[in-house]
Amino acid sequence: MTNVRFEALKVTFDRRPVEVTEPTAKRSDLYGLNVFGPSVFRNYMPKEAQVAVNDAIEQGKKIDRKVADQIASAMKAWAISKGATHYTHWFQPLTGTTAEKHDSFFEPAGDGTALEKFDGGQLVQQEPDASSFPSGGIRNTFEARGYTAWDPTSPAFVMGTTLCIPTIFVSYTGEALDNKVPLLRALQSVDHAATEVARFFDKNVNKVISTLGWEQEYFLVDKALAMTRPDLMMAGRVLLGHQAAKGQQLEDHYFGSIPERALAYMRELEIECLKLGIPVKTRHNEVAPNQFEVAPLFEEANLAVDHNSLLMDLMEKVASRHNFKVVLHEKPFAGINGSGKHNNWSLATDTGVNLLGPGKTPKSNLQFLTFFINTIKAVHDHADLLRAAIASANNDHRLGANEAPPAIISVFIGEYLTSVLDELENVSDGNLSPEEKTELKLNVVGKIPEILLDNTDRNRTSPFAFTGNKFEFRAVGSSANCAKAMTVLNLIMAEQLRKFKDQVDDLVDNKNMKRDDAIFNVLRELIKSSKKIRFEGDGYSDDWVKEAKKRGLNNFKTTPEALKVLKAKDTLALYERHGVLNSVELEARYEIELEEYIKKVQIEGRILGDIARNHVIPTAVKYQNKLIENVKGLKEIFGNEYAKLAEEQIKLIKEISEHMGSIISNVDKMTAERRKANTIDHADKRADAYCNNVKPYFDEIRYSCDKLEIMVDDEMWPLTKYRELLFTR
Repeated sequence: MTNVRFEALKVTFDRRPVEVTEPTAKRSDLYGLNVFGPSVFRNYMPKEAQVAVNDAIEQGKKIDRKVADQIASAMKAWAISKGATHYTHWFQPLTGTTAEKHDSFFEPAGDGTALEKFDGGQLVQQEPDASSFPSGGIRNTFEARGYTAWDPTSPAFVMGTTLCIPTIFVSYTGEALDNKVPLLRALQSVDHAATEVARFFDKNVNKVISTLGWEQEYFLVDKALAMTRPDLMMAGRVLLGHQAAKGQQLEDHYFGSIPERALAYMRELEIECLKLGIPVKTRHNEVAPNQFEVAPLFEEANLAVDHNSLLMDLMEKVASRHNFKVVLHEKPFAGINGSGKHNNWSLATDTGVNLLGPGKTPKSNLQFLTFFINTIKAVHDHADLLRAAIASANNDHRLGANEAPPAIISVFIGEYLTSVLDELENVSDGNLSPEEKTELKLNVVGKIPEILLDNTDRNRTSPFAFTGNKFEFRAVGSSANCAKAMTVLNLIMAEQLRKFKDQVDDLVDNKNMKRDDAIFNVLRELIKSSKKIRFEGDGYSDDWVKEAKKRGLNNFKTTPEALKVLKAKDTLALYERHGVLNSVELEARYEIELEEYIKKVQIEGRILGDIARNHVIPTAVKYQNKLIENVKGLKEIFGNEYAKLAEEQIKLIKEISEHMGSIISNVDKMTAERRKANTIDHADKRADAYCNNVKPYFDEIRYSCDKLEIMVDDEMWPLTKYRELLFTR
């Protein structure tokens, strides 16, 4: 019988890097080539339509039907010139991936001829079936109607032969069924709140934009080898497998020379990204073998989220052409680093100022401190909500695994800024005297350098670290949609800035304080009340776990634990106060995320049981039979002396039997617990059962399977091994 694993290895070793034809144009000339952006508007749209689109983007104004028809006509003409034959409303349902339904521009005219049709109605709204997407009870199967509606703030683009129009997705009754709607609402809320506070320092500020620069980590595995691993193909990670003798312990992969095949893949990916307006800038080897990273420049948060979702689609398409499988799971291989998606976040004004970037003057630095300290306070007050935003079955394997930030939410700001906040905290109570005010501005605020990057060390063990002119939310998972984390982060910042403004205004109006004095007084109190969230040490250490417990910081290690905050009354009040989610939408998301967790653990349990019973056990039996035949042969030849000669074989036969017995027993127990969990009605209790009663058997089953892998003849073992998946170029 042919060993599929060895056949796949033969195919893999015959691979040569796919030739990537570099375009003759400069990379900068490729940027936005397939995007219906401002540079295209001038050539295809009348002035009236151009103004309407810009007003919709900048001011949120509605576009009337007449202008929508003009835009649709221009968009169709441009798309057809790019080779498009179809269009789709491209949206992000609560599956965590993207969705699309393609319709042709072609339409019969009724007289035996046909024409290409695409009007404003088709641009602005479509009606996809909403019954088969996760809705958390918002929609029943027989209530199928849902709507996608054009989001003009994210430009349309051509992918292959399809015009893709970024849209929101809502139910027939108006509830959000996607990740984009709550994000847009949160961005609007933080814009209003931050603008009001920014005007304390500059009256010319009319808008504040949330910015995002994500860093996408991923693994590349040869496609032929990946196809031999049912767990990798269906669950996105290997559920069993003995670690290779060499992993990442030599620290020789990070920032090392990029393998030729991987580099060819990256080059084509970058070209495709640039054509679609994704401003990719950085590529490099990551820590684990066959792990890499791609990162773009900063963009407005909504566009950045769309671009990350688009990138993940592109990565898979391009990888297939290079005979790779892209692995975006947060922890695809035990024993080596998993993958994250660091979300670098900041706020910028329409006057061109980064509100988290220190300036040259005490006034600009006071503005920086205001937004800096309010961010820390927002994270302090809503740490559990941030933890829930990154919770998933996948990310549970990564967080706190001595390679990624712990499940405890804390903030790292560095030694220099810690000293600045300590000085501010110790300012005397009440109104500042002229001497104190001058000393504070010159000696504390005035000392903050314009370029703080060199004075703020990086702490890769912190889930939320300040890195010079932005905060880096490092705990987001590599397969996650950035919208979840960005919705929560911008929401809690909006909440905190509203409170801050009210407190400052109260001191000015009712205590007759000058505004600068009021700002200093409020900031000092915020520093004191948020101090426990700040941590400068090793987030991987056991000491931090103990210290965090003393401080009263939660350590939710599993998704069912982390998601419970979504049921809290305060959480609902926060979402409703800012118009981001109503009670129906929030409850639906809680149910959806629990169900997703349950299904992922359920699927992994089924896969593991199948592989253990149908691959590992039969192979172990075959090898054991070979050993038994060997022992019988020794007995025939040497008689009673065989026992000493076959001592090791007999010992191995017994060990194999013990591990097979353990596997069969634990698979049976796991299956029984899974069946029991499936009878539980409430999703939260069912999720707890899967987490606490089903999942623990995974490690038990894996332990015995991995032991058998190093006992059984390599030529008989059916599953591609770590050393082949991770070290085959």
